[in-house]
Amino acid sequence: MKVTVIGAGAVGATAADNIARKQIASEVVILDIKEGFAEGKAMDLAQTASIEGFDTKLVGVTNDYQRTAKSDVIVVTSGLPRKPGMTREELIGINAGIVRTVVTNALAVSPKAIILIVSNPMDTMTYLTYQIAAEMGISKRKVIGMGGALDSSRFRYRLGEALNVAQSDLHGMVIGGHGDTTMIPLTRLATWNGIPVSRFLSGDKLKEVSDKTMVGGATLTGLLGTSAWYAPGAAIGQIVESILRDEKKIIPSCVYLNGEYGQKDICIGVPVVIGRTGWEKIINLRLSNAEKEAFEKSAEAVRAMNAAL
Repeated sequence: MKVTVIGAGAVGATAADNIARKQIASEVVILDIKEGFAEGKAMDLAQTASIEGFDTKLVGVTNDYQRTAKSDVIVVTSGLPRKPGMTREELIGINAGIVRTVVTNALAVSPKAIILIVSNPMDTMTYLTYQIAAEMGISKRKVIGMGGALDSSRFRYRLGEALNVAQSDLHGMVIGGHGDTTMIPLTRLATWNGIPVSRFLSGDKLKEVSDKTMVGGATLTGLLGTSAWYAPGAAIGQIVESILRDEKKIIPSCVYLNGEYGQKDICIGVPVVIGRTGWEKIINLRLSNAEKEAFEKSAEAVRAMNAAL
């Protein structure tokens, strides 16, 4: 199996590291537009192989899409990173042009690949990629946006913090848009080893957990001065692993809806089954009236961003 990661920045390099160390793919190609940058990242990662005990081949290339040909999965992290005080929406003008270029070039030499979008604003960049894929006759099921996996991990982190328990014992997901005001942490459905967390946390505490989850990206951007990379890289690795190992895990992801959840012609986060052919099935949750209302508002906000395309 072959994975291409486009963008050798912190997120792309961390994703490549996760994929290589877990030996999810036999080859990982890292591509970047900056001369020598991807080559350096690939070499640095490859020099950890004898220490970490993996055999994944790591290749770095400068803007040479032929070296990415016949990839099984293409991960797109390219674009301007979010700066402190900058919203994801403000990124759309620059990043739409970048994403269109890299997606078109990558799919031209890997038309059977599943493409995973990480670039922000993620929902809109996924919708743009869906449009490009449709023009090329590629199934909508091969276009996935990464946001839900990351947001859900941040949700479980905040739940673990509030409960003072191991995150591995917690289950919870975030749906809706991948934005500070559009994501919907489903506190009602979150569990601690199968027991609703609402039995252990008050309504006010659950709201606090939800609020902290929603600004998780902005919180880290403020602390770091740039976007986070460890958790995004791990989230990418989780989705790629579910694809290549055909694990059929349920992972909240940004996918194209055509009537599901009452929405059409939009890419937004919902729980989906992910396997070797891409996203295989949308899981229809029975949302409460309040959750439905929040989802509709989230979709409206995402459509407003899409209009800028």
